[in-house]
Parts: sequence; structure tokens; C-alpha cells
Amino acid sequence: MSDIESTTAGQKPRSDAWQSALTVVQEAEPPFIPEGAHAMTVVVEFPPGDPGTPAHRHPGPAFGYVLDGEMVFELEGEPARVVRAGEAFWEPGGDLIHYQDGNNRDDVPVRFTVTMLCEPGKPMLTLVDEEELVRRENRRAPRTS
Repeated sequence: MSDIESTTAGQKPRSDAWQSALTVVQEAEPPFIPEGAHAMTVVVEFPPGDPGTPAHRHPGPAFGYVLDGEMVFELEGEPARVVRAGEAFWEPGGDLIHYQDGNNRDDVPVRFTVTMLCEPGKPMLTLVDEEELVRRENRRAPRTS
């Protein structure tokens, strides 16, 4: 990378490892981010077999990465899928229901990070009540037993 100028003249040369140290895991184009929004990164850990957070939504987009184990991930309109350690997930937030984020395994915990863009004055997570789940059941992808 000859177009990068060093500002460390006279210092011991660094390795070139930084030039190939970055791996893109996921890219997404988030929806409009309102003025005053803030970002929050959390680590979520569920024990073996735990079903995770009840159906909920986030006011803004959320980006995640599974650190250990396997998570069942299901968004409104999409079939449930398993996200394994080293894989990423994304949801646009807003009105979309996030049905599942539980542990897919009953023998090991799952641990994942989530970075959320939070709308000013709104909680980062809102649970969805049974009445709304029934009203919107036609939006949920068919499930297998």
C-alpha cells in the first residue's frame, strides 16, 4: 500500500499484518437514522436450551455476531435459521417483529453481541403482546415442527 504515508519516521518498522487483518463479516444499509440516535452494543448470553427473549422489536437497526454456540434467529416474514459462532445477523428494526433469538443447543451456552441504533426516547427493546402476535400471524413464515 504505497499510497499510505508514515507518521512514525525514525521508529522501528511495524509488521504489515494490519493490511490484511480485517475481514468483513457483514454489510447492511440501515434505514434512515434520526438525529439524536445513539448506538449501543450488548453481549447476550443464554444457557443451554434457553428459548431467549420473547417476541419483541427494536426501534432501529440491529447488527449481531455469534461469539459462541448457536442461536435460532427468526424475523417476521423470514423462516427461522440457525446462526453459528463466527456468523453475523442483521435486522432493520422498526415495526418488524423479532420472534426468536434463543439457544439452538441444549448442551452449550450461546453468546452473541448485538449493536443497536436506538431512536431517541424509545427503549432499545419492546416486547410484543399475544394479541398483536395473533393479529400478525399471517406475516410469520411457516414453521417446521
